[in-house]
Amino acid sequence: MLLPIFFCVLFLLPPIFLTVIISVVCGIAAYELLRATKINNNRSVLVYTIISSVLVPFAVYLSRVTAPVNAAGISLNSFTTLMMITLLFSILFIFLSLLVIEAVLSFKNAKAIKNKTQLKFRHIPIALAAGIFIPYMLSCLISLKTLQYGHLFVLLPIIAAFVTDSGAYFTGVTIGKKKAFPTISPNKTVEGYIGGTIAGTVGMLIYGIILSYTTSLTIIFPALILYGILGAFMTELGDLTFSLIKRKCGIKDYGNLIPGHGGALDRFDSMSFAAPTMYLLVMLVPAIIV
Repeated sequence: MLLPIFFCVLFLLPPIFLTVIISVVCGIAAYELLRATKINNNRSVLVYTIISSVLVPFAVYLSRVTAPVNAAGISLNSFTTLMMITLLFSILFIFLSLLVIEAVLSFKNAKAIKNKTQLKFRHIPIALAAGIFIPYMLSCLISLKTLQYGHLFVLLPIIAAFVTDSGAYFTGVTIGKKKAFPTISPNKTVEGYIGGTIAGTVGMLIYGIILSYTTSLTIIFPALILYGILGAFMTELGDLTFSLIKRKCGIKDYGNLIPGHGGALDRFDSMSFAAPTMYLLVMLVPAIIV
């Protein structure tokens, strides 16, 4: 049921609808990460982090929809770029200031120290990741969506993430023997990673062939091969990174948002790395020419 809704948002509705979905996902993911790292006991930090994570996608959206772009999707308005930097920097500065204030004040609170709810300075990078960096990485989907033919560009990280994950899973199940990182992700194999990379690259090429026959867009296939290889690598790196955090925290899943599939971070771990990778490649090494 969720798949038709997703494609409706992707193809038929304006970017603001995707922004709302990403914002909700970021808010849930922020809560899951703070809960996994035991920072959610500090309610002030939890509120700061969730508010920040929800605002970042809207900041990216506002900066993008006010920016005129050329055929390659490059902004022609330096003022808009400045506005985007200002918006994100403002959120970052306010959020970081609140975290530092909370950390300082919590050490004066005897009750917080006794209940072990005081914010330690080592918690600040985790809160920043949950409230700023992960939302910004996922918001690259919004940046892709706001480009001309954005509904086609936003499929690039989706193909990279889901085709790579599927290829890695089926290859690992069928022929996987050598464990790749047994202490981090026991079920992942070297064969699975190779299979995922091949699947992600082939999937990207198939998508390029489909576009070349169904649209008037110019497709640069050597660039798409690069998209496939780097997209698959970053997808697998994202999965491995969040698996490492789970092992360090001693949990199996980040949440139970989707029964049997875990929480938002379990579903979007790969996407958080694939989306910025595809956005940078679209900007720097165009493979789909409008």
